[in-house]
Amino acid sequence: MFGIDGTTLLFVGLAGASAGAVAYAFLFNRIDSEKNTGRRLGAIKAAETDRAVVKASRDRIAEVAKRRKTVQDSLKELDEKQKASDRRLKKPPLKIQLRQAGMRVTADRFYVYSAICGVFLTLIAYLLGLPLLILPGVLIAGALGLPRWFVSFRRKRRVKAFLNEFPNALDIIVRAVKSGLPLNDGIRLIANESPEPVRSEFRRMVDAQQMGQSIPDSALRMPETMPCAEAGFFGIVIQIQSQAGGNLSEALGNLSRVLRDRKKMKAKVQALSMEAKASAAIIGALPVIVAGLVFITSPSYIMPLFITSTGHLILGLSAFWMAIGIMIMRKMINFNV
Repeated sequence: MFGIDGTTLLFVGLAGASAGAVAYAFLFNRIDSEKNTGRRLGAIKAAETDRAVVKASRDRIAEVAKRRKTVQDSLKELDEKQKASDRRLKKPPLKIQLRQAGMRVTADRFYVYSAICGVFLTLIAYLLGLPLLILPGVLIAGALGLPRWFVSFRRKRRVKAFLNEFPNALDIIVRAVKSGLPLNDGIRLIANESPEPVRSEFRRMVDAQQMGQSIPDSALRMPETMPCAEAGFFGIVIQIQSQAGGNLSEALGNLSRVLRDRKKMKAKVQALSMEAKASAAIIGALPVIVAGLVFITSPSYIMPLFITSTGHLILGLSAFWMAIGIMIMRKMINFNV
C-alpha cells in the first residue's frame, strides 16, 4: 500500500515538474521578451532625457551666442554712429559751439558782438599809440580770436562742471532703478534736482521724450550739447541695455565707477605734470620779466625797441617765436585721459 502511494506521489511530482518545465519553456520567450522590452523602454527614456538635456544645453548656447551677436551688432552700430557724430562734432559750427558753452546767444548776435569787440580793441590800441601796421592784426584778433576763445573757455568750464557732478547723478539713477522706479522717472529726478549743467542736459532728454523720442536716442544725442566722452558712454550704455537687456542698475553703477576712476586718473596726471607746467610758465614769463627789469634799471638801453621801426620788427618776431614756443610747450604738457 505504501509502495503504491509513493509511486503515485512520485508520479504526481514528476508530472508537476514536467508541467512546470513545459510552462517555463513556453513562457520563457515571453518573459525574456518583456525584460528586453523593459530594457528598451528604459533605454529610450534615458535617450529622450539625454536628448532633452542636450537640446536644452544647445538652446542655451544658441541663446548666449544670439545675445552675444546682438550685443556685437549693437556695439558696431553704436561705434559707427559715434564715429559719425565725432566727425560731425570735431569742428562743430558756431551755433552748436554756443549751445555747448551754455550761451543763450544766437549766431547772428554773436557776430555783432565780435565786431564790436574788434572795433573796441582796435580803438584802444590806437589810443595807446601802437603803430598803424599793427591795428589790422588787433582788429582781426579782437573780432575773431578773442570771442571764439571766450566760447572755448566757456565750453571747457561747462564740461568740467558736468564731469564733477555726472557720477553723482548716475548714482541717483541707480538707486532709483533699484528701488523699483522706471528709468524715465530717474531721469526726471535728475532734471529737477541736480545742479547745472547736469540739470540742463537731462532736461533736454525729458523734453525729447515729451516730443516722442525714445530714451536711448535722446541719450545718444547728449554729446551734441555736452562734448565729452563720458556723455557718449552714458548713451551707449542706455542703448545697449535697451536692445540686449540686462541689469540696468549694475551697468550704470559700473559706468559711474569708471567715470570716477577716470577723474582720479586725470587728477593724478595733472599732479604729475605740474612740474612741467611750472617750468613752461617760468620760461614763457622770463622774457617779459627780464624786459621789465631792464626797463626799470636802464630805460635808455631798451627804449629803441619801442620807438624805432627796427625795434618794432624785433618785438614782433620775438613775440611770434615766443608764441610758437609756448604753444609747443602747452602741447607737450597736455595729456588726454
